[in-house]
Amino acid sequence: MKRLLLCLSVVLGQLSVGLAQSNHNLEVGKQLDIFNALYSQLDMFYVDTLNPVQTMTAGIRGMLRSLDPYTEYYPEEETKNLEMMLTGKYAGIGALVKYHLGLRRVVIDEPYEGMPAQEVGVRKGDIILSIDDSVMTDKTVNYVSSHLRGDPGTTFVLKVKRPSTGKEMKFRITRRNIQLPVLPYYGMLTDSVGYINLNQFTEGCSREVRRAFVDLKQRGARSLVFDLRGNGGGSEMEAVDIVNLWVPQGQTVVENRGKVKQACRTYRTRLEPVDTVMPLAVLVNEETASASEITAGALQDLDRAVIIGTRTYGKGLVQVPLDLPYNTNVKITTSKYYIPSGRCIQAIDYNRKDGAAYRERTPDSLTHVFLTRGGREVRDGGGITPDVEVKNDTMANIVYYLSGTGLDSTEVMFDWVVDYIARHEQVDEPSRFHLTEQDWQSFRQRVIESGFTYDAMSRKQFDELVKTAKFEGYYDDAREQFDALSERLRHDVAEELDKHRETIQQILELDILSAYYYQRGTIEAGLGYDKQVGEALRLLGRPDEYRRMLMPKGTE
Repeated sequence: MKRLLLCLSVVLGQLSVGLAQSNHNLEVGKQLDIFNALYSQLDMFYVDTLNPVQTMTAGIRGMLRSLDPYTEYYPEEETKNLEMMLTGKYAGIGALVKYHLGLRRVVIDEPYEGMPAQEVGVRKGDIILSIDDSVMTDKTVNYVSSHLRGDPGTTFVLKVKRPSTGKEMKFRITRRNIQLPVLPYYGMLTDSVGYINLNQFTEGCSREVRRAFVDLKQRGARSLVFDLRGNGGGSEMEAVDIVNLWVPQGQTVVENRGKVKQACRTYRTRLEPVDTVMPLAVLVNEETASASEITAGALQDLDRAVIIGTRTYGKGLVQVPLDLPYNTNVKITTSKYYIPSGRCIQAIDYNRKDGAAYRERTPDSLTHVFLTRGGREVRDGGGITPDVEVKNDTMANIVYYLSGTGLDSTEVMFDWVVDYIARHEQVDEPSRFHLTEQDWQSFRQRVIESGFTYDAMSRKQFDELVKTAKFEGYYDDAREQFDALSERLRHDVAEELDKHRETIQQILELDILSAYYYQRGTIEAGLGYDKQVGEALRLLGRPDEYRRMLMPKGTE
């Protein structure tokens, strides 16, 4: 009888699953019929002629937005964007461009080292006037950027205006495949501590990290700072191979778990490691995501490195690119990844039963405790929490607006840097370069004479509040408080410049160095006053404390 009941329950279970799948397929067919009928009616009766490409693309993207931000559709004309994201390569001139708020023009912000723009003599600050016969003076950054890109080997004429001379200049540039640098800088921080900065997980980056690491060991490195800050991730397999540099062969690094069998996979280290004992400090921040989190999280779960910085982004979803008809593509979230302790670090649950996208981080109270290989407690649901939290200093308002970050920012700092570059054919190497007192006073005077103000939004809202209070009759009774607040919003720019001179001067120096030594120069120069690097050096210089960090609490 028990055997009969068991068989009946299995049969009923299978029938239930089959019925649910049948109902699902029926509902899919029904909704597709509705969609096709709706578009046919729109195409026939809508007052204007529909553009099928635009309309369908908007419909597809609307559907995908209800799922998660990472499932994306790429029409035929955008498939190159997907290829660039996967490989880190694109065909263009190799330069960052930005919108200059004062000029209301797109300008060159930073040419890449050894790339076409830099080779022909394009400089930081050059105002883009035209590309061949197409005028660019009234165009957006995206528009200009898309026209600078093209097929490798194609040639065009770039016309710019150089601010330092006022002259219009023409450059004939041939586009070529641009490989964004995966290792913008690596070197020795001290006689015994190496440093590697990895900014993306594109094809082949693990070979580059291996090469850099071996070189640093040969130069005397006995410990390493591995910088993943600002690294948005990329290839999962590259992350596994990088972990493999410091972890023995055959270790599980990450598991993918999805709905279909093809999406489920376990990735293990497959090569002999380079060094399994060297002390490691991995730097992370809130922009460390995806494959970067696999790397940092696996090294944490395996008790192989101390993680330093701030909590990471929390992207535990895996995407796979798939081909669609007519040379279109889609990137679909197919699984979640789980690192060695068994935790998934996805911070946001997009799966809502009501169909609405859920965009709140999982509260810490709802996360679960997991254990590293050595028994340390770690949690899921919110990115990688560092073993040592080191927050960056808060940026003062005047620095925020001077650096061109704020909505009402001016470009006084950018313009001064462009003028400085025009007056100096070369500057000292990054580790020794500093602005002189005369340079600082020149910049300070430029800012004051420009009429620079900041917190313009606060002043605008204050003026609106005063107007409303007068209209409603509250102003006279609260005049004293209004006057006090008005005084607080009135800044002494000269005093604020002197107060925050150290930070402002650092930003100026890094911006200048980028024109002479490019990305590697700014990174090298910035290491000297980097708080998180400083903490890594302190910890690596204390072997006993480093070892205690990798032991469970209460066993030290």
